[in-house]
Amino acid sequence: MKDILSEIIANKRFEVDLQKQAISIEQLQEGISEALAIRSMKQALASSMSGVIAEFKRRSPSKGWIRQGALPEEVVPSYVKAGASALSILTDEKFFGGSLKDIRTARPLTEIPILRKDFIIDEYQLYQAKIVGADAVLLIAAALEPEKCNELTEKAHSLGLEVLLEIHSADELDYINKETDMIGINNRHLGTFFTDVENSFRLAGQLPQDAVLVSESGISSPETVKRLRAAGFRGFLIGETFMKTEQPGETLQYFLQAIQ
Repeated sequence: MKDILSEIIANKRFEVDLQKQAISIEQLQEGISEALAIRSMKQALASSMSGVIAEFKRRSPSKGWIRQGALPEEVVPSYVKAGASALSILTDEKFFGGSLKDIRTARPLTEIPILRKDFIIDEYQLYQAKIVGADAVLLIAAALEPEKCNELTEKAHSLGLEVLLEIHSADELDYINKETDMIGINNRHLGTFFTDVENSFRLAGQLPQDAVLVSESGISSPETVKRLRAAGFRGFLIGETFMKTEQPGETLQYFLQAIQ
């Protein structure tokens, strides 16, 4: 079976190398404003009654286009109005149809935390995230060696970014340490893109009890969110369930009403 993650990472290395040729890391460093406010996604999830991280996503490798013409200036305000605790914005272009411009567009429209969701393999991408106004970044254990993951976590923190560390299996528990801000359990296998929400329940008991836990992918039912919350999760990253509908914000609103 084709390993989708390997293909994505190979493309990402090529993409980042091209970006570095266009704009050096030194130029990015000069572009960072110390005045940018830091919004804590960890605190937002820990204190939220719902914990829904509403995702802006146009397509995926497994489903193709979900909503090709989606605009952040339309979807993001509707998510915020509905009561999202935080936002996740896909910035991978080739496989997910996103870009950094989507975060740059969304940032002035809301004060809730924004997660840059991408396949981060280089500190260059952390500077990009900071410049466009992200508050947190996703680091995927399956895409990184433990040492590199720790290195990127340290750099993210130095830039005032929080880290959502994503794991998929018990084999990746060693990636978790005291520097981890939030732990995400991806219910989707990134090699095959097979999704099973029970993955979150299987791993919940093996995770630190004081951690802010996030369940990612495959969540389409308010009942599932209630079960996950009872199992200790405080964040629920949901995208396709909302984005595939005509009015993503309205769909989120009804979803939140159902989990109260």
